[in-house]
Amino acid sequence: MGLAQRDERRHTYAEYLTWPEDQRYELIDGVAYMMAPAPTIDHQTLVFEIGHQIRNALEGRPCRVLSAPVDVRFPEPGQSDADTDTVLQPDLLVVCDPGKIEPRGIQGAPDWIVEVLSPSTASHDHIAKRRVYERAGVGEYWLVHPNDRLLTIYRRQDGRFGEAEILDLAGETTVAVLPGVTIRWAPIVELLGPQALY
Repeated sequence: MGLAQRDERRHTYAEYLTWPEDQRYELIDGVAYMMAPAPTIDHQTLVFEIGHQIRNALEGRPCRVLSAPVDVRFPEPGQSDADTDTVLQPDLLVVCDPGKIEPRGIQGAPDWIVEVLSPSTASHDHIAKRRVYERAGVGEYWLVHPNDRLLTIYRRQDGRFGEAEILDLAGETTVAVLPGVTIRWAPIVELLGPQALY
């Protein structure tokens, strides 16, 4: 099931800034998608625990670890900030170029993005957002599947994402775009609730 659209119109970042703060949207090529309701405890646990490990591993480096909601703007070449029509709010991101960090959010591709999937966002994250991240130049994109305890990784190769790598949430997984950084899954998975049965 995909996310509902706000309407049939094409929107820009300038319009997006005027919308009520209690209604969250993402823009992809001008289409406004309504954000899913408040995430589950497992979702929030994964975001916090992965972010915590990354923050500790990046101590002393110029990289910033941020979690949603934070606007990441993806302008096309020559497009003004106001006319930007793609604005996403990844669950977790790392930006190592301080020039991309602005008071209102991030402008340009983060080095690494993590999305934690839920039934209402899975297809949106796997298809629509992956396309945006790939064309924008994101170095590495992780999709964490809480219930299945799986991880899908897309890494940039020759200007585009290579074939997806699918792993269990077990042992350690290296973040290729952040040398020397790994995620240890055992202390995270032990905090998650029981897996749902289908």
